[in-house]
Amino acid sequence: MGRVGIAADHGGFEAKAYLLRMLGDAGHDVVDFGDRHLAPEDDYPDFIVPLARAVAHGVVERGVAVCGSGVGACIAANKIARVRACLIHEEFSARQGVEDDDMNVICLGGRVVDNAFAWQLVEIFLQSRFSGAERHRRRLAKIASLENREPE
Repeated sequence: MGRVGIAADHGGFEAKAYLLRMLGDAGHDVVDFGDRHLAPEDDYPDFIVPLARAVAHGVVERGVAVCGSGVGACIAANKIARVRACLIHEEFSARQGVEDDDMNVICLGGRVVDNAFAWQLVEIFLQSRFSGAERHRRRLAKIASLENREPE
């Protein structure tokens, strides 16, 4: 696995600290997009959007985005073209999201899943590979074509 980016606001700060340590212990090259200090008034887009841009531009291969529920992180990350972010709280989707949908950012709720389970989900996400099956490529191409369109 190449470089992994990680970002969180105050709602995911504790989980991010734990995941940073676990990623480092597992030998991953990790880029921390912040927040680096617990700041109860911070805003998740300030950290998640730079992470998503880094994924989109290949600065990091995959991203881990954490906020309180994971919902805001997911919404923010998916505003960036070429990012396929999913809110994950169970193992099946952590794997299948990559294998079938080429998910490149996993979003987690720091107040929803405990740190140990969050690490399990991140491990599954990082170990999984896109299948490249024609039907999945076709579907992703349809989604990608929407990224530059105006709302109807």
